[in-house]
Amino acid sequence: MIVMGGIIGSGIFINPYVVARQVSTAPLILGAWAAGGVIALLGAFVYAELANIRPEAGGQYAYLRDAYHPAAAFLYGWALLLVVQSGGMAAVAVTFARYTIELTGLQAPDWVIATMTLVALTIVNCLGVRSGSNTQTVLMLLKLLAIAALLGAGFVFIGRSHLAMHPVIDAGSGTFMRFTAAMTPVMFAYGGWQTATFMAGELKRPGRDLAIGLFAGVIGVIAIYIGVNVVCLMALGPEGLAATTTPASTVMRYAFGERGGQWIALGIAVSTLGFLSQGMLTAPRVYYAMANDGLFFNAVARVHPRTRVPMMAIALQGAAAIVIALSGTYEQILGYVVSADFLFFGLTGLAVFRFRGKSAAHPIGTVIFVAACWLVVIGTMIAAPMNSAIGYGILLAGLPAYWYWRRTATSR
Repeated sequence: MIVMGGIIGSGIFINPYVVARQVSTAPLILGAWAAGGVIALLGAFVYAELANIRPEAGGQYAYLRDAYHPAAAFLYGWALLLVVQSGGMAAVAVTFARYTIELTGLQAPDWVIATMTLVALTIVNCLGVRSGSNTQTVLMLLKLLAIAALLGAGFVFIGRSHLAMHPVIDAGSGTFMRFTAAMTPVMFAYGGWQTATFMAGELKRPGRDLAIGLFAGVIGVIAIYIGVNVVCLMALGPEGLAATTTPASTVMRYAFGERGGQWIALGIAVSTLGFLSQGMLTAPRVYYAMANDGLFFNAVARVHPRTRVPMMAIALQGAAAIVIALSGTYEQILGYVVSADFLFFGLTGLAVFRFRGKSAAHPIGTVIFVAACWLVVIGTMIAAPMNSAIGYGILLAGLPAYWYWRRTATSR
């Protein structure tokens, strides 16, 4: 549930139209989502291997630290806190707030509801890992129920299918470039499996349980994503899918009328809440690991004597997400760090070879995963050079902070 909750947010309810606007035939649309699933599964293999080698709190942070240098790990945690995780949570919290206002008619600003939601999830996760994981499980089951309703609408209640698997006639360079562009939103939608590794140090059997969770979770998400896109194509066809910016709502209205649109809006709200719960459960373990290495505030490394959770790290994550939500600039900030985020994915994949060398069990899969991640980096830099430059600027701004904390830790 933690793995799936880290991947499935609100994107699968919306992103299919973005892909359909890049590639206009059903085989290419489904092919893009299948290819993204293969890359995500390769990533799950890589991270499961790393979790078995380094079953420590912090997950990706620990892999980068041990494979390269503490500075690389610190920069990852720096970007995670300041932009990647906190910015994503802020954006999703506001999305949840807007759907909540739409469904309930509450007369309150979206930032108020977003802030209250983040505070509540912070408190729940401060009560202990069991409390946070139970909350995540309930929300994930509700999220899967909403997705099941969407799939049921397509396979049972939609009469004539618009899904036609015509062969791809134009397979030239233009098609390849459009397919590559379509892979960007697909890769983003599949991202998030790595966050489950952040809490590897708190699992009783990380080498076994995390591997099983990663494999089962990613395979489950692949099945869900392919199924949702098949339903959207059945109901709307490639042209109709490209024409709507709210494909899930359009499909549900097509099957059940306006009430169907309200049902899926509720499902999307629950889905966003589940994503927030998962982020609050996992990401603070990175800041805890940083502080435990002497590279962050000492208080962040403290754990509660009874619940054994890093309460200050969790509170820090909640506070950072609230600040970005209140700033109103989170969407722009998210665009800054795309290239930096996937750069760390690639570096983490190469860490397998750093740890195991020629004895690595899946070198070809790891190479494909690393290459795919860095293709996303290159594509983002070409498409948005200014945003990429700002993202790397934020990333490099962490170097003086690293030197400060390193010097402080050395002088103790």
